[in-house]
Amino acid sequence: MNDFERLTREELVSIVAELYRENQELAERVAYLEKENEALRTQLPGGGTGNAIPPFMKRNRPERGQEKRERKKRKKSFARRRETATEEIPHPVEGRCPDCGGSLSKPWEHDRRQVIEIPKTPIRIIDHVLMARRCRCCGKVVVGRVGIEDGVIGKHRVGIGLMSLVATLSTAARIPQRMIQKVLRSLYQVHISEGEINHILHEVAERGKEAVDRLLEEVRGSPVVNGDETGIREDGMNGFLWSFSTPRVRYFWRDASRGARIAQDILSERFEGVLVCDFYAGYNWYSGPKQRCWVHYARDLKALKEAHSGKADVVSWVDSVLDVYKTAKKVAKRKYSEKERGRLASMFEEKLLSLARPYLKAEGAPQRTLAKRVDQFNGEFFTFVRYAGVPSDNNAAERALRPAVTARKISGGTRSPRGSKTKSALLTLFGTWELRKKDLLEACSQMLTSPASA
Repeated sequence: MNDFERLTREELVSIVAELYRENQELAERVAYLEKENEALRTQLPGGGTGNAIPPFMKRNRPERGQEKRERKKRKKSFARRRETATEEIPHPVEGRCPDCGGSLSKPWEHDRRQVIEIPKTPIRIIDHVLMARRCRCCGKVVVGRVGIEDGVIGKHRVGIGLMSLVATLSTAARIPQRMIQKVLRSLYQVHISEGEINHILHEVAERGKEAVDRLLEEVRGSPVVNGDETGIREDGMNGFLWSFSTPRVRYFWRDASRGARIAQDILSERFEGVLVCDFYAGYNWYSGPKQRCWVHYARDLKALKEAHSGKADVVSWVDSVLDVYKTAKKVAKRKYSEKERGRLASMFEEKLLSLARPYLKAEGAPQRTLAKRVDQFNGEFFTFVRYAGVPSDNNAAERALRPAVTARKISGGTRSPRGSKTKSALLTLFGTWELRKKDLLEACSQMLTSPASA
C-alpha cells in the first residue's frame, strides 16, 4: 500500500489545489518571459524575423547543404627553422630503470632540443709589431706600417669592427653613450670612455662624408622626393632636422633655421622632379611639380567634421571632398597615357575647386579655412594622378624621421655644431643602409675600409 492510498479525501483535494496554484504561477512566468524574449528579438538583425542571431554568436562555418571550401595551402610552412649546430652536448642516461631497477639497453638518439646562446668571450687585444730594417747602402731605417687593410684607422686604439658596433648601437639602436659603455663591458669586458665613444662617432661620420655627398646627389637626381622637418635641439637651443627621402635614399641635415633657404640649398637647382611635402610654406619656393600631402588635409577635414557633427552642410561638404580624393586614388592605380593622366588630374582639380568656391568668401562658414587651402594650393593636390609613381601622401618622410624623433626623446639632442653634423651624417648612412636592407655592421665596416674613406 503506497503513501497516496493512505491519504484521506480532504488531504488529496488540498494537494491538487496546491499543484493547481503552482501551475498558474508558472504559466504567468512563462508568459512574461515570452513577452520579454519577443522584445529582445526585435533588437536583433532582421527585426527578429527568420533565424537572425547576434554577430558575436555567428561561426565561420558553411550552411547546411553547402560544401566546405578546401583550405588554401601555404607556399611554405611556418615551422621554426633549425639553425646549423656549432656544437653538440649529449645527455646520456646512467644507472638502471627507475621503475623496476632493471638494466638499460644500448642508448640511441631520441630527440634534440636546440638552444641559441651567445659566447661570453673577452675582446681581442692585438699588438701590431712594427718591424724595422736598415739599408746597407745608405743606412736608412725602414719601418713596417699598419693601415686600414689591417683593421686600423689613424691613431685610434679601436679597430674597425668595434667602431662599426659603436656607431650601430648609437645610431640604429639609439642607445645612449653611457649605456653603450655598459653593453661593451658586459659582452666583451672592455671599458671605453664616453669621450672615446664620441670621438669614434665623429670619425665614422667623417669617413662617410663622400658617401653622404653621393647620396645627396642621388636625392637631387631622383624623379620623386619626400621632404619634411622636425624639431631637434643643439646645446639646449631649438633647431630643425630636415629630411629628404626617396625609395632608395634617406638624407638628413640639421640647421637652426626652418626657412625655405635650407630646403633650397639642399635640393639646389639640379632637382627637377616631383616634391612631395605638407602645406608648410617653406616648400613654396620650388616652381616644379609638387604633391601636397592628402593625409594632412584629410586629418583636418575629419577634425572639422567631428567639431561640427551636428551641421549637415559641413558633414556633407567634408564627405564630398573625401569622395573626390578616394575616386582619384582609384584612378591613379590604373594605366593611362601621359596625356590622359593630365586630363584626369585637371578634371579632379576643377571638381575640388568647385566644392571650395562657395565658401572662399563666406564669412563665418566652418569650411572657409580648408576651402581657402584648396584655392591656395590649386594644382598641387592631384599631381599623383598626373604622374605615375608619385604618392598622394608624405608618409615616406614621416617614416624617415621617426627614428630621429625616438632618439630625440631618449637623448634630447646634440651638444655642438660638430655633433649635429655627425648626427645628420650617421642618420643618412644608417637610414639608407636600412632602407636598402643591408647588414648595418657589415655596411659600416665596408664603408670604413673603402679607398674613398681612406
